[in-house]
Amino acid sequence: MLSIRKDSGIRNTAILLIYCKDKQGILAAVTEFLNENRGNIIYLDQHVDHEEGIFYMRVEWELDKFAIPREKISDYFETLIARKFSITFFLHFSDKKPRIAVFVSKMSHCLFDILSRYAAGEWDTEIPVIISNHDTLRPVATSFGIDFHLVEKNASNKHEQEELEMEILQKYDIDFVVLARYMQVLSDRFVASYPNRIINIHHSFLPAFAGAKPYHAAHERGVKIIGATSHYVTADLDAGPIIAQDVVRISHIDTVESLIRKGRDLEKIVLSEAVYKHLQRKILVYNNRTVVFN
Repeated sequence: MLSIRKDSGIRNTAILLIYCKDKQGILAAVTEFLNENRGNIIYLDQHVDHEEGIFYMRVEWELDKFAIPREKISDYFETLIARKFSITFFLHFSDKKPRIAVFVSKMSHCLFDILSRYAAGEWDTEIPVIISNHDTLRPVATSFGIDFHLVEKNASNKHEQEELEMEILQKYDIDFVVLARYMQVLSDRFVASYPNRIINIHHSFLPAFAGAKPYHAAHERGVKIIGATSHYVTADLDAGPIIAQDVVRISHIDTVESLIRKGRDLEKIVLSEAVYKHLQRKILVYNNRTVVFN
């Protein structure tokens, strides 16, 4: 593992995420490409999965003196480096604030955590809209000055209402979606429209304690640990690439109510950690697994 970090405080940077079959010379080729074009590297982290033989890398550099115009960087890198090593890459710019749409149902704990971090300026992002299948949390959106859209769903109108949701996302120029305890299953078509750009949170009892009351079932079994998992949404329900997880130990003195309280505290922390890593462009997905850079 190689890791380079400089705390420059400068926001005019480019971020390159890459993966490919591991070959000699990839790291040198990428850094030489940046150095030859006067790109001052402020972050470099790389990892080799020796079992799969895959090389992963995240590099960030200052653009102020970079010789290649930002609109040409992707073309130059594709021609000079990516083709040679068969690299899959993703290019981002730090001054482009991702725009988030938050989907909610009735539970507010994850939504409040997200909005408090947003209002406090912890995240370099925009949250222009909240979408819900219930009107319960409209006052929360209003108190934060965020547009709220009620999109009610049932078995007979799901297709039409998802079309409406996608129109709303396009209207607000949304980059990715956060499901903050949104209790609706998204269609494959919806998920395919935002690949690795829909983040979900759920308790870590699945599949042992599925259903509407997992904490009650866990209490009955006398479990000693509970957890939360945040992941990208795929067509396989709750089986997408995992971004963040955490656990908390419990004991015989815990009630159903204390399990729910501890579980919800964990859910909001884990979800916010996953969103933060996505905002920092520190996640690479390969074969339904993630590499999450420090």
